[in-house]
Amino acid sequence: MANAPTKPTSPVKKESSSSSGMFATLTIPICIVVAILIFKFILGDSSHYADGDVEKGLPDFFGQIHRGGNLVPVIMSYLLMVIVFSIERFVVIGKASGTGNVDAFVRKVTAALNAGNIDGAVQECDKQKGSVANVIKSGLKKYKEMEADPNLTVDQKSLAIQKDIEEATALEMPMLEQNLTIIATLVSIGTLSGLLGTVFGMIKAFGELAAAGATNQTALSASISEALVNTALGISTSALSIIMYNVFTSKIDNLTYAIDETGFSIVQTFAASHNK
Repeated sequence: MANAPTKPTSPVKKESSSSSGMFATLTIPICIVVAILIFKFILGDSSHYADGDVEKGLPDFFGQIHRGGNLVPVIMSYLLMVIVFSIERFVVIGKASGTGNVDAFVRKVTAALNAGNIDGAVQECDKQKGSVANVIKSGLKKYKEMEADPNLTVDQKSLAIQKDIEEATALEMPMLEQNLTIIATLVSIGTLSGLLGTVFGMIKAFGELAAAGATNQTALSASISEALVNTALGISTSALSIIMYNVFTSKIDNLTYAIDETGFSIVQTFAASHNK
């Protein structure tokens, strides 16, 4: 039984993967540095404290965050990473979807296939562009190749088309999922870092109580405030990470479904037309 030839790994996809890896490598340290600068020079500015006294002055909202302690810039860097990687994923997935609505594109290709207009379906792929269109166009090219091949049975040709679509999908989909693991990781470490800051704040509070020998409401409230600031930042970071991760996985699932639906139509159209 003849098998469809295996496609070599596309150098374009290797370059895309390398670019995405380089983006992540640069983004993480830059976010950390930016968070530290914001914490030190913006949140820690004396204008956020009464009488300009950073140590003892009553802080405003930004000064309160600054009082959260040394873990604040760490958690802030996580928040910046979520924002930057979310923007990057929006751009990449948007390009993968193509220039038009994916559902409308699938309907146009399906209609062209039902009418037996393979060239028209290819033209729709050229108009749409993006990962979905690339996969479908690859399947349509294989469709034409199988029509011209007299040595294979209809079932073998249908299998070859299906395999070509699966291979093209395997090349396109990993690019869409890159950096999602970073966003997923930030869900956990954001919460854990916030809890760690809470623990540090409570340790400091009880330490000051023990040192004073009596209830020092000012010191106690400051330490509890430090604990709560870290908790709030950590939970906010994790919540945003969860939302963005679910948004992107939903978008990728929709693209995958569109590819599967159209790929099935291509195979079924080929089998139906040639079995007749």
